[in-house]
Amino acid sequence: MSIKKVKLGSQGLVVPAIGLGCMGMTTMAGNDIYGKADAQEAIATIHKSLELGGNFLDTADLYGPHLNERLIAKAITGNRDKYIIATKFAWEIDGNEQLTWRINGKKDYVKTAAERSLKNLETDYIDLYYMHRLDPETPIEETVGAMADLVKEGKVRYIGLSEVAAETIKRAHAVHPITALQSEYSLFERSVEEQGILDALNELGIGFVPYSPLGRGFISGEIKTPDDFPDNDFRRSIPKFQGEQFYKNITLLNAINELAVAKGVTPSQLAIAWAVNKGFVPIPGTKRVKYAEQNLAAASINITAEEMHRLESMIPLGTETGNRYDAWGMSMVNL
Repeated sequence: MSIKKVKLGSQGLVVPAIGLGCMGMTTMAGNDIYGKADAQEAIATIHKSLELGGNFLDTADLYGPHLNERLIAKAITGNRDKYIIATKFAWEIDGNEQLTWRINGKKDYVKTAAERSLKNLETDYIDLYYMHRLDPETPIEETVGAMADLVKEGKVRYIGLSEVAAETIKRAHAVHPITALQSEYSLFERSVEEQGILDALNELGIGFVPYSPLGRGFISGEIKTPDDFPDNDFRRSIPKFQGEQFYKNITLLNAINELAVAKGVTPSQLAIAWAVNKGFVPIPGTKRVKYAEQNLAAASINITAEEMHRLESMIPLGTETGNRYDAWGMSMVNL
């Protein structure tokens, strides 16, 4: 099996239909993300993914900080040209590798962050460089202008944005063509549709890369109660997974499971295939070989128009499923 390739946006970038989200492969600020990290298994997952044609890796300087990029450097040693690497900047990291928990989109910081990522990834170019969050104190034109300079210097091939509103995307695209937007999107989280963001992407020829297409693992069905999350798992702070809302979402999940069983696929595969069928490039995160294999297999699942309609009518636009971050996290999203 080798996964099909698709165009991401209209600037020339071609990627596999499904990418590999690497965030959970390392700790972040000393905490595990989605359970315990295992470097050897993570590297084996990256290698297996490449073997199956899944060579589109998604990371960020925030993850660790820096540990994730360094892990990827280790995994791709001697094979850099076989991978398409996306990384991100904007969460400010100081000279001691500590997060300040501020967003910095100033020109000088963009350059500093990019040089640091190049060093950590042990590469001389980044395939796709995203602004992770919008700096409310810096005009988007300044940030994207600095990213455009990196393209001119050959250090970055394509540029992207993450979690920004339609108006911000349009202003950014006027400075330098944007290849992709990355935002949270799944059967349980479709606010990019409700806010007209997908319309703006279509209008401008920008690709869409949904992160957390499995609803942060919720769609896998392995989480039955809010107490199933490990003690220091950050999902415990997310309103979607708390109290009464959690159990309302479980009811919605049961309907998805029924369709998955009828098709002979896992609920996770169905959710990924749904995003692929919509013309997007989802990046489900995993750090285990078996899940990477299952996720990539979803690219070849055929979903009929009737099944697409059935899936979307199970959780219609506007269904209250709870916020995807706590109040502080939501304040960092450009709505």
